Amino acid sequence: MQNPWLATRTRTGREYDAPYEERANAGFDVHGEATLIENLLHSKFNQTKSAPPYRILDAGCGTGRMSIELARRGIEIVGVDLDEVMLKQARAKAPELEWHLGDLSTITLNGLFDAIVLAGNVMIFLTPGTEAATLTNLVQYLKPGGLLVAAFELTPPAWTTLTLPVYDQLTATVGLSQVARWSTWEQAPWTSRDRYAVSVHRK
Repeated sequence: MQNPWLATRTRTGREYDAPYEERANAGFDVHGEATLIENLLHSKFNQTKSAPPYRILDAGCGTGRMSIELARRGIEIVGVDLDEVMLKQARAKAPELEWHLGDLSTITLNGLFDAIVLAGNVMIFLTPGTEAATLTNLVQYLKPGGLLVAAFELTPPAWTTLTLPVYDQLTATVGLSQVARWSTWEQAPWTSRDRYAVSVHRK
């Protein structure tokens, strides 16, 4: 089955970035994801016993908006994406960072990470049927005590059957325990009525 992101994307990397650039130029904070990840690394939730600089895998990094901001804050970054068009934009903006083209369910990486982040609805844009394989593959690169952070809409597109209970079961199967859940990247409390969840699990 074709990957739904590749099948439905109509914008170039520059076009994808444009709305964020407009909001940033208007004075809005467009780095809520990076701020939460940075805070989590320095919180009680991170139990890797690592010392900074922390190492993060941006799984499904797109054009690299979050990765580049985290790198600016002194965090070591590796970005992976299936979409060569998005990665071209990321590489153009930050050629000094480590970017990889590949499928999250099969990609081979070097070293371990303090946290792995699947932002931007990555989980519901995986090729259907690869959700379990993706988590299994990624978790082997997560340090003991490290964090897996995933955020996605809870009214997903027709091509995926991924629900929050299914996601929680998949994370439990690969040895992760939930430590936090919010309805926004700004840590608004989550309730069963919410349509979006930011989930934090620990290895």
